[in-house]
Amino acid sequence: MIPRSPRSSEPTAAEAGTWADVLVRRRLLHAALRAPTGQWLVQDRPDGPVRVLEGPADVVALAVTIQHHTRTMRPVTR
Repeated sequence: MIPRSPRSSEPTAAEAGTWADVLVRRRLLHAALRAPTGQWLVQDRPDGPVRVLEGPADVVALAVTIQHHTRTMRPVTR
C-alpha cells in the first residue's frame, strides 16, 4: 500500500458535512449534526451516548477511523 501524503489544509465544514452525511446514509453512524458553535454531535446507535466533536477535523478523523475499521474487519476473499 502506498502511504498518503499529509493534508495541505484543514478540513472544511462542507467536507465534514459531506462525510457526516455519507456515514449516516451508509448506517455507519446513527446521527451526525453540526451545532451552531461549529461542534458536531454524533451518535453511533439510537440508544448510544451522544459524543461532541470539536470541529471538521474531528469528523474527518472519525470517518477515517470508521473506514479503517470497516476495511480491516472484512474477510479476505482472494
